[in-house]
Amino acid sequence: MSQIATLRSALVPRTSVVTQLGLILGGTFFLAAMAQIAIPVPGSPIPVTGQTLAVLLLGTAYGANLGFATFSFYILMGVVGAPIFAGGSHGLTRFVGPTGGYLAGMLVATALTGALAGRKWDQKILTVIPTMILGDLVIFALGLTWLHHATAQSWSWTFKNGLTPFVIGELLKIAIASTALPTVWRFVPKN
Repeated sequence: MSQIATLRSALVPRTSVVTQLGLILGGTFFLAAMAQIAIPVPGSPIPVTGQTLAVLLLGTAYGANLGFATFSFYILMGVVGAPIFAGGSHGLTRFVGPTGGYLAGMLVATALTGALAGRKWDQKILTVIPTMILGDLVIFALGLTWLHHATAQSWSWTFKNGLTPFVIGELLKIAIASTALPTVWRFVPKN
């Protein structure tokens, strides 16, 4: 009996360097596409994007190592000039400016949700919901801390512009990811 822990290992059980690179490129394309679903928030340097949903799904599907490598590559490509951050933006300023904490949080969240998926937390609704909530908490903890520091605004302003406009959307993203993953697992052959 084999130990299938992540969707990637269930669907692509044998990987080579070429397969890993293909998964990283595909994941980066997915992240970039979801980042283009961007709605500006008046008064905030942080837009509402589909990127956090992509991070939650990618981390759990790929696992900690491949998820972390993929998001690292995504950040690297955006920093060196590929227009793949929210709204087609790019450059080092996106990573060191007000949005940088959210990107750093997404990197850590990808590894965290991937590690929990490696323990099969993404296969059942009762464990996938806490996995997604933890991932989102990491994103916003780092994002808000960085936003506060980068803008030198008050904590009240930081929460008003870096958290409050996102709560309903994040709850929806958590619900989507939390129902999608156990549903997909139902169709994965058990070995």
